[in-house]
Formats: sequence, C-alpha cells, structure tokens
Amino acid sequence: MNQIESNLKSALQAAIKKNFDLDVTDILIERPKDLNHGDYATNAAMKICKLAKMKPVDVAHILATNIDKAAANIEKIEIAGPGFMNFFISSNTLTEVIAKVLAEKDNYGKSDAGKGLKINVEYVSANPTGDLHPGHARGAAMGDSITRLMKMAGYDVTREYYINDAGNQIHNMALSLQARYLQACGKDVQVPEDGYHGPDLITIANELYAKEKDKYVEDTPENYEFFRQYGLNKELDKLKADLKAFNVEFDVWTSEKSLYERGLVEKSLETLKANGYTYEAEGALWLKTTMFNDDKDRVLVKSDGSYTYLTPDIAYHLNKLDRGYDKLIDLLGADHHSYITRLKAAIQALGYEADKLDVDIIQMARMIKNGEEFKLSKRSGKAVSLRDLLDEAGSDAVRYFFASRAADTQMDFDLDMATKQSNENPVYYAQYAHARMCSILRQADNIELADHYELIKHEKELTLLKQINEFTNVVADCAASRMPHKMCNYIQKLASDFHSFYNECKVIDSNAPELSAQRLALVAACRITLNNALNSIGVSAPEKM
Repeated sequence: MNQIESNLKSALQAAIKKNFDLDVTDILIERPKDLNHGDYATNAAMKICKLAKMKPVDVAHILATNIDKAAANIEKIEIAGPGFMNFFISSNTLTEVIAKVLAEKDNYGKSDAGKGLKINVEYVSANPTGDLHPGHARGAAMGDSITRLMKMAGYDVTREYYINDAGNQIHNMALSLQARYLQACGKDVQVPEDGYHGPDLITIANELYAKEKDKYVEDTPENYEFFRQYGLNKELDKLKADLKAFNVEFDVWTSEKSLYERGLVEKSLETLKANGYTYEAEGALWLKTTMFNDDKDRVLVKSDGSYTYLTPDIAYHLNKLDRGYDKLIDLLGADHHSYITRLKAAIQALGYEADKLDVDIIQMARMIKNGEEFKLSKRSGKAVSLRDLLDEAGSDAVRYFFASRAADTQMDFDLDMATKQSNENPVYYAQYAHARMCSILRQADNIELADHYELIKHEKELTLLKQINEFTNVVADCAASRMPHKMCNYIQKLASDFHSFYNECKVIDSNAPELSAQRLALVAACRITLNNALNSIGVSAPEKM
C-alpha cells in the first residue's frame, strides 16, 4: 500500500470510529478504471452499513462530511451508485512520488510486505540428459521472475535447482553416451532404444574421442561409471550456461544422489515409520497417503527393495524443511499435476501442515513460426531447445513473452511477433518507451531537474504519476500471488501512459524552463520505475534502440 492509500485508509478508519464506533481494518482502497470517478475509491460504506444499521449511501455521506480531508490530502469526495466513495487527491500530493522515486532510484518498488519470511523456490530441475526445451524455459522465466519479485517485496528467498542424478534417466544417458563414444571409435553399436538420441551426446562423444582416443573402449563397470559422471558433468555445465544466457541463476544446486550418500532417504523413511504412516503389503512398503485426500496409498519401497520416484522426493522436501524455511514453493510441469496431492500428503505425514508446501503448475507452450507449430521431441534430436529460442528471439523477448501469461494457462509463443520491431511486440513497446525516456534526458542533460512540482497539473501528467505511484503495490501483489504476468500488464500500462503524456505534453520547452525542469523530473522518475519493473522480470531496459 502506497502512502496516499495508507493516508486514505487511516482517515476512513478514524471517521468510521468517530461516527459509528466501529473498528474496521479491511478497508479496500483502489484506483477507478474511469478517470472521471476520481483518483481513488472505496466501498467502505457498503461494508459497514449493516453494522451501522443505515443505507450505504447515507453512511457514505456521513463519512464524506466528517472525514479529515487535510490529513489525507483530499480535494473532493463524490458519492456514486449505492454508496461508493470517490476521492480526488490534490495534485501536490500526487507529485510527491517524483521526489520519492528520484531518491530511492533502484530501490524504488521495494517493501517489507514479505516480512522477511524464508521461502524456498524450486524450479526448472530438468534431468541433465539433454537440452532444455521450451517447457523448461517457461518454468525458468516464471521461477526467476517470481523470486525477483519476492525479493523486492521483502521475502528472504532461496532459488533452488534439484538435480535428478540418481535415477534411470542418468543410467540411460550414460549408456547412450557410451554408445556414441564407441561409434566415434569405429565400433558398430546402437544407442539403446530407450536411450537419448539427441545431437548433444554425439558432440560430447566426439570431443571425448578427440581427446582420449579409445581409452574407454572396454566395457567395464569403471568405464560405465566414467561415462555416467562425464556425461552428467557435461550436460549440467551446458544446462547452467544456457540458463545463465537466459539471465537465470540459482543459489543452491541439490543433488539427488547426495540424498542417498548423506543417509537422508533412509532418515525420511524412518520418520514416516515413526509417525505411523507406513505399512507393508505385497512385499512392499506403502505410505498412507489416503489419510490426506490422495485417491490411493503410494508405494515407497518396491518388493525388489528399490525405491519409487516418490521416496527421494520426500527426502528432498524433508531436507528443505529441516533447513528452516517458512514455506516451500515448487514449480512443476503440467505432467506433474497428479503429483501434488501425494507430495502434500507426504509433507503432512512428516509432521508438517499441508500449506507448508505450495505447488504451482507450469503449462506447456507451443512454439509457432510462420503460422506453424514446432513439434517437440527431446529424444528424437529434433527438439526446439532454449538455446534455439535465444538465438531466434533473444533472452528479453523470450522471458517477457513467457512471463506475460499466467503459468497455469497454455500459450502459443509466436516467434515472429517476438522478433518484430514494432509496437505490436509488447517487449519492444516497453523497451522503446524506456529508450525514449533516456533520449529525452540526454537531450536535456544541461537542464537541472526540478525539486518542486507545482506546475505538474495536466491530466496526462497526473495519470502517469498515479501509475508510477502504484508500482510498489504491484510488486507486492505479484510476489504474494506469484503472478509475474501482472507486472507485464503494469509495464504495458506504464509505457502507454508515458507515450500518451509525451504526445500531449512538451517536455523540453525553451519558453517554459521551469515547467521543462519539472517535466524532466517526471520523465526521470518514470524511467527509473520502468527500469525497475523490467528488471523485476529479468528483462533489460536499453538506453538506445
């Protein structure tokens, strides 16, 4: 909540207490969509009318008459409809945001809304067996944007990647790399049918052969282990490099294999047993997930003694909880939707509340070019990779497009639109607005920015000011809801309001030097806000285009 809204809320609370002897905390202050309905509005009268035993419109009139207008810098109040109160704020109050933004610079938009809560966000976590595909890219863009926004809103955030390096996928990758290496050595061998057929393993194998020749040609356990670790390291290094090129980095990389080595898998099983949520049947160990709304109980240890996919995942989440986080957030692909219930069941069986874990589902995205869809097939070698997208459209466009849609909705990614240099392309439109602001400020670098703003009164100026003033609220809302697309909506509106202001208000005017200095300060504040907004979703703010 910004200062203007906070002052309005305090003034309303005081008026309600004075006139109706009611303590009300959940007062909603919002900006009307129609500018004719004032700068801010509230439905407070309708919320308390039953307690006041009066018609809401009568309550609204009493509040409008008795509210301390000076304390909230209110110029005028209008009553609309059944009891809405529309507030018109003095322009001097609105312009205070300019000084605030210019003083805070890169820190503008930050708040303590998150109250320092320790949050662990895990995302991407793709098997290191090949290139990242667009589904991973969408998860990366969403996860990184969410964590950036949460940090701005005052959460203590850890960004984590879970490396699936102990399962059958890594075994198949090792056998596939070994086959490609033997082929490079001139051997007549085939990649296993359930192996990985992508070109990346061919490249790795050829590089290995060029360096070591036939050193690892013998089929021994030691050589298999070499291919397993060598392939894992190479794939992981490539994965990290691609993510870095996508402006995505992590604080913690946790290895599934390390969970076994540290005894954490056995520890989690012992905890579940001690808590009374396991039983043996048909030679297997089961978890009583039906006690927590799952449709059936789940096997933890199969009859042959091997673990199911769920078991190390439980150990991993217990390890995260043991690290003292207030909440765990997992971003999972759409194919994991049914997995949410059993994960939450496991969390409760470990002794924690279900809401200790939140799972957000990331839907797949179809890649469209020239009106046709790219088909995705990771093992065929014909997949569209994250690197392909970056080469085609660049990190900024790819990130912006992925962040601009709610994670749980399917989307078509139009590569033609993403590369278009026109206002039809939303990221180009936003970045061009920032570049234009920078250009204006460069042209006027001999003019000192004003530190008072009484001449800022034009409707377009005030509209832009109100949008700038909303930024901190938008950051906090995006962080709490984990919805970066709301920030993209904000960015488009801010850019639009700026272009509208620029088209109607002459910024650099030799005949009005004082007004120019004040408008330049407004442009500078807008530039800082747009820069911070773009940065909050990992998109650059170019100074020239």
